[in-house]
Amino acid sequence: MSANSSNAPVKPLKARAPKNRSTGRPLAYVLLSLGLLVMSAPFLWMAISAFKTQSELSASPPVWIPTEWTLENFRQLLDKLDLPLYFMNSVIVAVLVTVSNLVFCSMLGYALAKLNFVGRNKLFGLVLGALMVPGNLMLLPLFVLMSKLQLIDTYAGLVLPFAAGAFGVFLMRQFMQSIPDELLEAARMDGASEWYIFWRIVMPLVKPALATLSIFTFLGSWNNFVWPLIATNDPDKYTLPVALATFATDPNKAGGSNGMLMAGAFLVVLPVLFLFIALQRHFTQGIATAGMK
Repeated sequence: MSANSSNAPVKPLKARAPKNRSTGRPLAYVLLSLGLLVMSAPFLWMAISAFKTQSELSASPPVWIPTEWTLENFRQLLDKLDLPLYFMNSVIVAVLVTVSNLVFCSMLGYALAKLNFVGRNKLFGLVLGALMVPGNLMLLPLFVLMSKLQLIDTYAGLVLPFAAGAFGVFLMRQFMQSIPDELLEAARMDGASEWYIFWRIVMPLVKPALATLSIFTFLGSWNNFVWPLIATNDPDKYTLPVALATFATDPNKAGGSNGMLMAGAFLVVLPVLFLFIALQRHFTQGIATAGMK
């Protein structure tokens, strides 16, 4: 009589060999390194050129690493351009725009994410529609409005048109949706007001999104060139990008010195670079979790 097949010894299954990723990772690292090099090459060239002599800047073939590092370009730039004034103008405008966006975009984002009111979805649709409108189309209406309000050549005229942005509202709304409703309901049952919930509960929980919005807003305001050029006629109200562009096109000042222009561009980039390094961890977390609910 044949043995029952159920009592037959079961052969152990051979473990599936893990996929060999030893060749894939180095290739990915090489591709990423090449991409990083391509993206950072203009910045590295600008930063290095700021410390070159004029002869090395005009040399052919180009000199990649200067044989003699010099600060003469920065000294000449400070002598010919009132750099502290324009730097302070840019700092004032960028900081005010960033702070106002953090406050107003957070408020509207909280209302769209956690409050029920008539027309909430339509208001959010309006925000999405504003994201699709090119910013250059709004320059003429903004200039006419600021002229009517007599805000040309003022800090208010540079700040108010960008005090809140559709992207900031969208970002904060998406991030705040990840906050559990039960947490807010428990606070309401304990008698907490909406202002208390917003400032003491919600805002500490959205620090990554605030850091992300801070970097984007500060970067956009700091590098903004077209609107400050349109909205300022007084050279004392120029921001740093406008002052450098005006300086570069003036042959009596720049005099064809690429070294001074590279030094000025390097100084424009530094504050944004430091801000990104300081908030990098929060920035990465904010981008990764902004769309999660």
